[in-house]
Amino acid sequence: MPKTHHRPSTLVSPITLTTFDPDDADLLVVIIETPKGSRNKYAFDPDERIFSLTKVLPAGMEFPYDFGFVPSTKAGDGDPLDALVLMDEPAFPGCRLACRPVGIIEGEEGDKKDAERNDRIVCVEKGNHSYTHVRHIDDLGKAFEKELEDFFVNYHQLSGKSYRILGIRGPARARRQVKACRKAAGRRQSAR
Repeated sequence: MPKTHHRPSTLVSPITLTTFDPDDADLLVVIIETPKGSRNKYAFDPDERIFSLTKVLPAGMEFPYDFGFVPSTKAGDGDPLDALVLMDEPAFPGCRLACRPVGIIEGEEGDKKDAERNDRIVCVEKGNHSYTHVRHIDDLGKAFEKELEDFFVNYHQLSGKSYRILGIRGPARARRQVKACRKAAGRRQSAR
């Protein structure tokens, strides 16, 4: 008799998916919200369970990489931990990727007295060709760091907020932050 699989009758919230890829615990799961090259900023709305347009960037400004989040995590701003993904071609909102963490951009937004952490994990999508050599964020060079700093500062200014980079760290620090944010979300999963 063939096995039957019970499938839920509604879509699962991507926020509650597993943090680490079930086939390879060295890889993170990242859900894309906004694709590389887009002027439109999309975000997952957990109440409505859909991706919504939240902002349109001005002409000449676009997202330099795919942006999304790591499921089953809670970052300092109360949202799932942000991730930016380096890959050959842009993904699309809602796309699930398996990614290798290569570093973290530790950042802070808002005024000094009302500042909140807003870190971003930097990942390489597992099947890409252009970034196979990148094992550590330092492999991307200072120009990469400057490009991202300029983007984040300008992006936050559009909302009247300030942003500053506190530090750029490697994959070990990124993994520690993912685990801390997973713990903050109250979800435990096995991972190496």
